[in-house]
Amino acid sequence: MDSKAMRENEEQATILVVDDNKEIVYSISELLKYEGYEVVKAYDGMQALDAMEEHPVDLILLDVMMPRLNGLSALMKLREKSRIPVIILSAKTEESDKVSGLVLGADDYVEKPYNPAELIARVKAHLRRYRAWGGGAPKAEADQIINGGLMLDKKQRIVIVEGEEVRLTATEYKILELLMEHPGQVFSAEQIYENVWQESASYTVENTVMVHIRHIREKIEIDTKKPRYVKVVWGIGYKMEKYN
Repeated sequence: MDSKAMRENEEQATILVVDDNKEIVYSISELLKYEGYEVVKAYDGMQALDAMEEHPVDLILLDVMMPRLNGLSALMKLREKSRIPVIILSAKTEESDKVSGLVLGADDYVEKPYNPAELIARVKAHLRRYRAWGGGAPKAEADQIINGGLMLDKKQRIVIVEGEEVRLTATEYKILELLMEHPGQVFSAEQIYENVWQESASYTVENTVMVHIRHIREKIEIDTKKPRYVKVVWGIGYKMEKYN
């Protein structure tokens, strides 16, 4: 599918907005409609599951704390039969809900109060990824590493972010490859330097690695201030956050 057709497909998508706060549902719905999306509304987990049966939905924005059936329980039931993208809507104070949501199969989370531009960017990115992989969860080939919306193809030496190729320098590619091959493992700047540059690290390498990490983030993260993938472990080094 070419990029023009994919953009047209994104604009024709139907999005299910689920939150027990009717004002939030209204404001998100108006934002999505302005961007050209069809919107289906639900105010608890039970209504969300019913809406899924009645409407063809391409993406779900899902609150966690709701009456009758909460968002996490609804997500568990949804994942029994569907792989459509789910973005959790979570307040900053509900850190455990974010983690639980990702473990149960959510694709992303957005903090409330949400930034409209960030929310739309994440919606578009996940729709692009979902459509690019044929409406299902991507399956890694032997020469590919997939982590959430990131795919690194070792054979072609390319990186795909949410369905779109990004251009990395040779060094940036090697750093990302190292981190993606060991998701969750923390590497110090010295370890990254020695693995990538293939020479002994000196006390000056930290700034060199930090600059390359910053450039990688600028290319693969939607919001570099709140990175999803390449995380800093303060005082120790860097790691690749692990996603389904």
